[in-house]
Amino acid sequence: MTAATHSTLFPQVPDSADAVLDGLDPEQREVATALSGPVCVLAGAGTGKTRAITHRIAYGVRSGLLQPSSVLAVTFTNRAAGEMRGRLRQLGAGGVQARTFHSAALRQLQYFWPKAVGGELPRLLERKVQVVAEAAARCRIRLDRNELRDVTAEIEWAKVTQTVPEDYPAVAAKTGREAPRDPAEIALVYGTYEQLKRERGVIDFEDVLLLTVGVLQDRHDIAETVRRQYQHFVVDEYQDVSPLQQRLLELWLGDRETLCVVGDASQTIYSFTGATPDHLLNFRVRHPHATVVKLVRDYRSTPQVVHLANGLLAQARGRAAEHRLELVSQRDRGPEPVYGEYADEPAEAEGTARRVRELMDSGVPASEIAILYRVNAQSEIYEQALADVGVPYQLRGAERFFERPEVREAGLLLRGAARAGGHSDPQLAGVDDVPSQVRAVLGTRGWTPEPPAGSGAVRERWESLAALVRLSEDFVRARPAATLADLVAELDERASAQHAPTVEGVTLASLHAAKGLEWDAVFLVGLAEGMMPITYAKTDEQVEEERRLLYVGVTRARAHLSLSWALSRTPGGRPSRRPTRFLNGLRPGSAAVRPAFSATAGQGGVERGAGARRRRGSARCRVCGRTLTDAGEIKLMRCEDCPCELDEALHERLRDWRAEQARLLGQPAFCVFTDKTLLAIAEAVPGTEAELASISGVGGRKLGKFGADVLALCAGEDPGSTDVSQDTSQETPEK
Repeated sequence: MTAATHSTLFPQVPDSADAVLDGLDPEQREVATALSGPVCVLAGAGTGKTRAITHRIAYGVRSGLLQPSSVLAVTFTNRAAGEMRGRLRQLGAGGVQARTFHSAALRQLQYFWPKAVGGELPRLLERKVQVVAEAAARCRIRLDRNELRDVTAEIEWAKVTQTVPEDYPAVAAKTGREAPRDPAEIALVYGTYEQLKRERGVIDFEDVLLLTVGVLQDRHDIAETVRRQYQHFVVDEYQDVSPLQQRLLELWLGDRETLCVVGDASQTIYSFTGATPDHLLNFRVRHPHATVVKLVRDYRSTPQVVHLANGLLAQARGRAAEHRLELVSQRDRGPEPVYGEYADEPAEAEGTARRVRELMDSGVPASEIAILYRVNAQSEIYEQALADVGVPYQLRGAERFFERPEVREAGLLLRGAARAGGHSDPQLAGVDDVPSQVRAVLGTRGWTPEPPAGSGAVRERWESLAALVRLSEDFVRARPAATLADLVAELDERASAQHAPTVEGVTLASLHAAKGLEWDAVFLVGLAEGMMPITYAKTDEQVEEERRLLYVGVTRARAHLSLSWALSRTPGGRPSRRPTRFLNGLRPGSAAVRPAFSATAGQGGVERGAGARRRRGSARCRVCGRTLTDAGEIKLMRCEDCPCELDEALHERLRDWRAEQARLLGQPAFCVFTDKTLLAIAEAVPGTEAELASISGVGGRKLGKFGADVLALCAGEDPGSTDVSQDTSQETPEK
């Protein structure tokens, strides 16, 4: 489900530093070779950001400019950190630390706690919900299950924004945050929760960051020790950093600027956790001499998918939208997105399941299909619909693959078989090749050549074992001389790196959980007002974050994209729902929406240091926002197939007037105005000379020669007499 899925699973390690750069596009190569000073990589969805930054680290290590132990790469999920470690290992830079913020901070805190505070670090609280419930009970505040979850999330937000309990009500009011309960009650529960932790000698995940920040701020000797260890930093998904994580990063850096950050403001979808794109957008302010590289070549999605994604952002508002990136697909054309309107939610689920079945029958693997929804509560109806048509599925993907009991058990069995050898283990008697040995061992624990019927725990167990069998087959194809012991060593490496193989099954996931993943086919379901944007998105910024969430969903698809909504929740219900406003002007039959263009949005490239010249922005369709490359489309300022508001009567009058002018001039009609320019005038209906002059194909000479007549026609008046005696033979006809 990552960009590496379609590449060789076991590539050869590059034989030199220069070989690390092979296959990178010009912008990715700029990232990889920019090893000094601050670097900011603005990377659109599917543009190979992980490839660029891992090759940057590997190039620095392989060229001797970076010591592996001096580099710390941080990201936000164990899966992303594991993928980064796996890629670095394949590039010959296996000694680099790639961790989440929490993991890196916890290691430092555990190491320095005895010196900074004394004794052992307090025990880490795995789940804070129970303690929050006890705190609420002590405060005599009753919270139902949903309120308990929301209050817990609110406490987490307060901590990552460095808000103490007594300040919470004022900060929540100042930031316009909608609290799940009365802010004074939340502050009381928050304070009591902190007190309970102190009484029990435990800390939570947010405390890990807070305490690390505290130690580094108070103990300059410890801060200097950390800075001597880590001298180069790479931060992935920088648009998601919280104020607390940013503070920790600043303490790691000290007064140095050996920092590379990577992000995309258009994929900021976790503001409810304290994430903010401001640190990414203000990077050039804090580091005026930074190199900024924009990655816009989309290697993931077809032009049709990219067109829709660009169209979504073209209508966006706000600061993040001003810095959006215009993606340019590098793939061949694919199928158009499919839009589906259903009478009710069960019908939508059944229709989606049928389409999934059809895709699988046409050759798309189940593991390359995903159904994405806004909230997890939507999954049940799709689980049932898929089960009804015999389609296997998995919830939320395979991040924890190596932690599954059946996978751990299989690893122990394979390790034992590898130690015993084929001649000592009766299971492996007469079996020589590694995949057959794996099948023989796993056959004793439930693997069969054919999957069991139905779904549930038995099927999930089989899928896990089948994934191990497929992994062994891929491993041997890449390394024909490998032994079972070699495979076991590879599994151990992958387990430590959290680099899981693909499990065969359609993925069901929320849009938030799908971030960072990709599939050949994506079904975006439940796209009705009230669910997208969600009902509780009230402010403009909250609505814009919902738009970005849909953008993330669209850009998960490589080729097949389906978008659907239901007019009612239940069969027979009143069809009162409307499809999401975000698709207005993009889906067939919807009214056009004028895009919110921005001078700073757009093209890829490199900007070096303060005051660097910016490239001129590209021409964009005024209806859908897509970048225009065809000369005729640029004249119209819209795609040929986008809807237009043409004044047919004016267009006819302009054509008659042009014919008369051409007759008087004794020249072809296009020497007056081309068909496209005439069409653009009839669509724009300019009322002033400035508006007419802004239309492509109306230059200064033609404005002076024909402008008065054209403006008169646009105003519904008869044109005056035009002096056509001036020579126009030297004018270049427009194309």
